[in-house]
Amino acid sequence: MTHGTHNAIADPRNENVLISINGELFPRNEAKISVFDSGYLVGDGIWEGLRLHHGVLVFWDEHMDRLWQGAASVGMDLKMTRQDLYKAVKKVLDANDMEDGVHVRIMITRGIKKTPSQDPRLTISGPNVVIIAEHKKADPTTRDKGVKLFTSTIRRGSPDYLDPRLNCHSKLHEVQALIQALEAGADEALMLDIHGFVSTCNATNFFMVKNGEVWTSTGQYCMNGITRGKVIEVCEKNNITVFEKNFSLFDVYGADEAFVTGSFGGLTPVTEVDGRKISDSVPGTMTGLLQNLYEGAIKEDVDHASV
Repeated sequence: MTHGTHNAIADPRNENVLISINGELFPRNEAKISVFDSGYLVGDGIWEGLRLHHGVLVFWDEHMDRLWQGAASVGMDLKMTRQDLYKAVKKVLDANDMEDGVHVRIMITRGIKKTPSQDPRLTISGPNVVIIAEHKKADPTTRDKGVKLFTSTIRRGSPDYLDPRLNCHSKLHEVQALIQALEAGADEALMLDIHGFVSTCNATNFFMVKNGEVWTSTGQYCMNGITRGKVIEVCEKNNITVFEKNFSLFDVYGADEAFVTGSFGGLTPVTEVDGRKISDSVPGTMTGLLQNLYEGAIKEDVDHASV
């Protein structure tokens, strides 16, 4: 059975959700896009995944900052404003009568090509914007049980050929890393940077705890995680020592606790890395504290948006 940070509780309502393609709503089984789409042909697209809590798209501004930065970095004119995109997402949520416990995936590709090619000059349409909203709550079993990691031989790349901070459709190397981890009997892959330091996981960001200190990577070779940033922020606000630094598997194997972060699962405890037990308790003391502080940051964002 699948076990990992993206495990969700099955919800039959998802069979009938409406999906937006360039502003038009389609039933789930009728939502299709051209085989000449840039994202399908060459992975030329960017995306965001975010949560709906009590009617509020949590950390919307941070997600939009990342999306627009991604578009700028790949030279993609989104041909819309943030408010335009918000209205498009809200249209989907309203059409599906969604208020809470929802995950929203926004995918934007460069558009339709007139023939299979990398060349952006052969794009004959504006960007394709797909919005998928699902009733999707994280399965508490994952949080209660924790996850096991395996260190992949696939490295997080250098910023001079595909910046790891870019949330793009080109995820094949992360898939390769995850396959290695699954074949090794783990739930997710831990990935090193080009220098051999711990970077991130294939789909989440990695943190470790040692002697009351919270460590994560420098951020140069890892995903620009919104939840990662919020964990660092709540540490700083609550006088918890947090470092963005280089560290190796030598340090991880001797950690007191470890956890991974992501917009869907929040903070998920790590129980093992490469077969070595990290913590006897799930969650560990610091991980449990940070889970609560992160939930508090979500509540603060919801309360602020509701004013």
